[in-house]
Amino acid sequence: MRIFISTGEVSGDLQGSLLVAALQRQALAAGLELEVVALGGEKMAAAGAILLGNTSKIGSFGLLESLPFVLPTLQIQRQAIAYLKQNPPDLVVLIDYMGPNLGIGNYIRRQLPQVPVVYYIAPQLWVCPIAPRDTARIVGFSDKMLAIFPQEARYFQDNGANVTWVGHPLVDRIENFPSREAARAKLGIVDDAIAVALLPASRHQELKYLLPVMFQAAQEIQNKLPQLHFWIPLSLEIYRDKIEKQIQRYGLRATVVSGQQQEVLAAADLAITKCGTVNLELALLNVPQVVIYRLNPFTYWIGRNILKITFPFASPVNLMVMKGIVPEFIQETATPENIVQAAVESLLNQERKQQIQADYQEMRRCIGEVGVCDRAAKEILQMLPNF
Repeated sequence: MRIFISTGEVSGDLQGSLLVAALQRQALAAGLELEVVALGGEKMAAAGAILLGNTSKIGSFGLLESLPFVLPTLQIQRQAIAYLKQNPPDLVVLIDYMGPNLGIGNYIRRQLPQVPVVYYIAPQLWVCPIAPRDTARIVGFSDKMLAIFPQEARYFQDNGANVTWVGHPLVDRIENFPSREAARAKLGIVDDAIAVALLPASRHQELKYLLPVMFQAAQEIQNKLPQLHFWIPLSLEIYRDKIEKQIQRYGLRATVVSGQQQEVLAAADLAITKCGTVNLELALLNVPQVVIYRLNPFTYWIGRNILKITFPFASPVNLMVMKGIVPEFIQETATPENIVQAAVESLLNQERKQQIQADYQEMRRCIGEVGVCDRAAKEILQMLPNF
């Protein structure tokens, strides 16, 4: 049996790799020979998928930000559709990556109506439901939706989808992280040292808009706490040169590492981070964090003033319980002063630390139990013809 999976960007590649591994486990247990063909990245390939195209570096968020990726996205979408036309799979799984996956999903429903479509981790239309047409399209071509947020499941169910809430796959991933003690030992961090993780980017645009303000704040924090050292795990190796040049420019005591993100996150006393999947990893590791995000000012102005986009929270940690568990600073509020104040308080204020830990425990109760990926894989395999 052949399953086609489509996803993009760094986070999609991670989620896809966890799913591919679970599908292979469940197929083996069921005595099923399974081939997974995918749009994804290196992590999915390492998990056993045959890559049609690498989409881990093709991604953006925003109007102007997306322009450089329009042609590569269209090319890879056409490549995928051409493959599907010549090699109809037994089942299609779409993971996030709304633009390309809307096109692929619509193609499957029109041209290959016998092929089941499962949408796993739908685009976050439920956070800011300004595009009812996109919601209707996703519900229309999806035979099954697997939600990772409780609110996501409720939203799509209310819009007529066949939805199952499986929990968030990072619950499974965290099981394989090292302990804080083991991580600090591996990185050579002594007991009394303060380790702060800086996580500026998984997309090219984020280096431009987030890295300067994050490093300005880091410079001020370093001046206040001389015993502090920064750790920067690379999401993509191609970012190394730019990040190392900025470290020199701001005079930061920082170490850039590749392939050791788990150790850096587990070892950290605090993280200053972009908004994204990594926020949940940090919360599950009980690491305090300050979340920031910035877009091109024109994109942000269009969103707020023309499209009237509003959202309750940006970080998935806060979205999980619809509560401000971690401080998040978006656009004009993402200033060095705000970041420094929140970071220092999270490091030095014991009462604040205790509140963060209590709120993280509340979030854990809403994120699901271990076994998320295997539950998702079982749901997907059950959609296969004659399974």
